[in-house]
Parts: sequence; C-alpha cells; structure tokens
Amino acid sequence: MITNQKKLRTLHPWFFIPTLYFAQGVPYILINSVSVIIYKSLGIDNATIALWTSLLYLPWVIKMFWSPLVEWYSTKRKWILVTQLAMMASLLLAALSFNLKNFFFPSLLIFTIGALISATYDIAADGFYLIALNPEQQAVFAGIRTIFYRGAVIFGSGFLVFFAGSLGVKIGNIALSWTISISLAALIFGVIFLYHQFVLPYPNEEHSSKKTTQKIPFLEILTSYFQQPKIASIIAFILLYRFGEAMLLKLVSPFLLDDLEAGGLGLSTADVGLVYGTFGVLSLIIGGILGGIIVAKYGLRRTIFPLALALHLPNIFFIYMAINQPPLSVVLLIVAIEQFGYGLGLTAFMIYLMKIAKEPYQTSYYAISTGIMALGMMIPGAISGYLQQQIGYKYFFIVVCALALVGIATIFFLPWDDEVKA
Repeated sequence: MITNQKKLRTLHPWFFIPTLYFAQGVPYILINSVSVIIYKSLGIDNATIALWTSLLYLPWVIKMFWSPLVEWYSTKRKWILVTQLAMMASLLLAALSFNLKNFFFPSLLIFTIGALISATYDIAADGFYLIALNPEQQAVFAGIRTIFYRGAVIFGSGFLVFFAGSLGVKIGNIALSWTISISLAALIFGVIFLYHQFVLPYPNEEHSSKKTTQKIPFLEILTSYFQQPKIASIIAFILLYRFGEAMLLKLVSPFLLDDLEAGGLGLSTADVGLVYGTFGVLSLIIGGILGGIIVAKYGLRRTIFPLALALHLPNIFFIYMAINQPPLSVVLLIVAIEQFGYGLGLTAFMIYLMKIAKEPYQTSYYAISTGIMALGMMIPGAISGYLQQQIGYKYFFIVVCALALVGIATIFFLPWDDEVKA
C-alpha cells in the first residue's frame, strides 16, 4: 500500500492536470452559458432567463466564505473526488428535469446545487494545483490547464449544443434532446471520477491533520485580504472590468437564436453550437495563449490596457449585427474576432488576480477575488434581459460598449508595487 502511494506521488502532471481542469470547465459552462440556450430553446423569455441564470453565479460569489473550510479541513484530493461524484449526480437530475411539465424552477434549483458543488470543486482543484506541482511545473502547466479548461468550453458550448440542436430536429423533441446531451456530460464526469481515483496523486499536505483540530481563521483570512493597499481600487477593477462584457455574454445566445422580426439573427441551436464551439472557442484559446505570452514578455503593467481594449472593442461588431442581421458566414467571422479579443483581455485580468493572491492564504485569496469577479458578472447579467426587452438589441449593445469604458477606466487606479508586477 505504501509502495503504491509513493508510486502515485511520482505521477507526472500530464496524467491529471488536463482532466482536473476539463472537469472544472464543464459544469461552469453548462450552468452559466448552456443553461441560457436550453431555456431559450424551451420557450422561456429573455428577461426571465437573464435574471434567474445570472443568480446562478451566486455560489461563485460567496465561495470565499467556505474556501477556508476547503483549505483547512481534510485533503484537497478528497474534496475533488467527492465534488466530482456529486456533480455527476446533479447533472443527471438536471437532465431528467427538462421533461417535467413545469421544468423551469426544478431545473434551476438543481443547477443551483450544481453551482455550489462546482464552486467548491474550483477551490479544491486550484489549491491542489498549488501543492501537487512544484513552482517550475506550475509555470509550465499554467497554459496547459487553461487549454483544457477551454476544451471544456468547446465541449459544452460547442459539441453538446450542436449535438442537442441536431438531435432535437431529428427526433422532434427538444426537451429529450437536452436530457440526452446533459446525461452524456454526467457520464463523462463519472468516467473522470473513476480515473482520478487511480491517478490523482497524494501530495503532502503537512498541515491537514493539524488543521482539522484547530479553529479555522475565517476572520483573519477575510480581514487580511481587505486590508491590502488600495483595496478599493482593486475591488472596483474586479467588479467593473467585465461589467459590460457580462451583459453581453448573457444575451449573446438569445440574440443569435431570436427571430429576425424580434431583432435577432434567427440561427438554429445547432448553428449557435457551430459558432461558439468551433471558430469562437478556437479563437478564444489562441487569444488566451497569446495573451499569456504577451504578459510574460512585456509585463502586466505595460500590457493590461491594450489587452483590455482587445477585450472590449470587438463589442462594437454586435451593434453592426443588430442593425444589418448578417448571414451565418459573417457571424462566424465576427464571433471569432470577438472571442480572440476576449481571450487576450481575460488572460490579463486573471493574471492580476493571481498576483494579488498572497501567502499564507493563497487559495482563499484567489477564491475571494474570483468571488468578487462573479458578483461583477451576476449583477449586470441579472438586469440585462429586462434592459434588452425595453430598448431592443441595437441600443442594448450600445449600452454594453459604453459600460466597457467604465471598466477600462479602473485600470488607471490599480496599485502597481512589486507584489502585482508580472
């Protein structure tokens, strides 16, 4: 037994990092993005979709309050395995719920439970990454984990959406097509869970047995985070940097799916899967990798402003699409450009969050920062559907572009001491 455990500890990160971060990306994209497409295809209106699915961000907002528990109690390996098994169960229940007569709120409740599980998994997986890999491996695999997380985005927003759309047309039952598709995701989670039982290493968590007998320093962790220099500027940046983008993300799929008469582009569910699951996500991956290279070469302070522009400027193309309602070929090109810029700008943003995650509570600090980020996604997303229904898609996208200027402006107030330089 000891020999086997020692052998497991020597496994190369290639054996577990790809699956660890693929499993992190799948539930996030299904719960926060694919759910919008599911509800739209099943006849729910934009305002209802945007409001309630935006509230699904809440577990990622408040995960800061139980991140010390994950960091302090048991091992991160156990947290990972338990949450993966729970995630499989919640996805199966969600898949079955779409066939209920009044499916919306039961499925929303299940997605909420899934979001809580997924947010907990994120804390454990990110913490596991920091203890299972040495500093050199962490640097090498920073890009690798991003690629496989994006692979989960391709799988969720691309393959599953395309598969569900095509299957729905073939069998004539949209609800059943989503049941089969989400059940497939649950099955994959089950396979990953079994795989990780055997290959996930047992890194030394020297503090784990000791910590379980001590009081968790919740207050110390939270207060030390909010006592950082210029914390108000940091929080404003985290909340507002993606404010306009958050409104856009919540309404992009309804915009693509809505009829031409309603101001949309009249695409099918399968077309949306093609748009975002192929060219869109490939461009996102390229942008993310290139963004990391640019920051590594020129430094975060010098590059964050142009990378922020790359994130927000392509939103102007959505005004063009709302006015001209172009064909699918043009939509593919525009979304590819928009996702490329999104990859560039989001990479710079996430690197900043990593730089302010300081020892000795690195896992908890990062969880707090991403929780604030989720709040900055939840609030604008919640009001986006109502706003769009009041003013139409064209003026909605104009508002999105205006709000992006506010997010960019916060960059000029950030602290740039040695602790946050790339």
